[in-house]
Amino acid sequence: MDIRQFETLGHADHGWLDARHHFSFSSYHDPKRMGWGAIRVWNDDTIAPNTGFPPHPHKDMEIITYVRSGAITHKDSMGNVGRTGAGDVQVMSAGTGVTHSEYNLESEPTTLFQIWIEARNKNAKPGWGAKQFPKSSRSGQLEVLASGLGDEGALTIQADARVLAATLEAGQSVEHVVGEGRHAYLVPATGAIEVDGIAINARDGVALDAGNHTIKAVEESEIVLVDAE
Repeated sequence: MDIRQFETLGHADHGWLDARHHFSFSSYHDPKRMGWGAIRVWNDDTIAPNTGFPPHPHKDMEIITYVRSGAITHKDSMGNVGRTGAGDVQVMSAGTGVTHSEYNLESEPTTLFQIWIEARNKNAKPGWGAKQFPKSSRSGQLEVLASGLGDEGALTIQADARVLAATLEAGQSVEHVVGEGRHAYLVPATGAIEVDGIAINARDGVALDAGNHTIKAVEESEIVLVDAE
């Protein structure tokens, strides 16, 4: 287990965007934090009202946005437009190439996790999707939000990975098995937890190796976990 405390994450404050980087990204470079398996980016972003990311391109990457508060409005070169609110998820398969923008058109800051996972195959057909996931459906259990492994009810991504989330009351716990040769990365969006008995605070990151891991809430918590190659 590798714990990446929030205070040690890469930090960039652009005024309109306050970003923390769990892995090397943009001007933040740490050779010890280049990714975790196929997981290449996990950014913890706060976007000021009426600002956002102007149109820019991507290729051969699966980009998952988990909105923690506020909302994000998406527009892309495929003609997709959509608003994703707190607790919900959007996914974009960049594939052969796509240009998109992400704006906070709300009157309050938007906070989100932006996660990039390497695509299974290069030059695949690009795509976009979004879905509402009521927090009640993941109460006390891990729910699959996005998957490239055929999980029913999940948004589809083109990677051998799953994105899961749970809301836990104090004292509740869930188990997660990381298969041999796979990598999991876990971040509590809120609250405080223990992973295999080790204390983890809100917005810390935990890189998990293969094995059976116990995630227990010390206080009411919301957790997001990615399991990938």
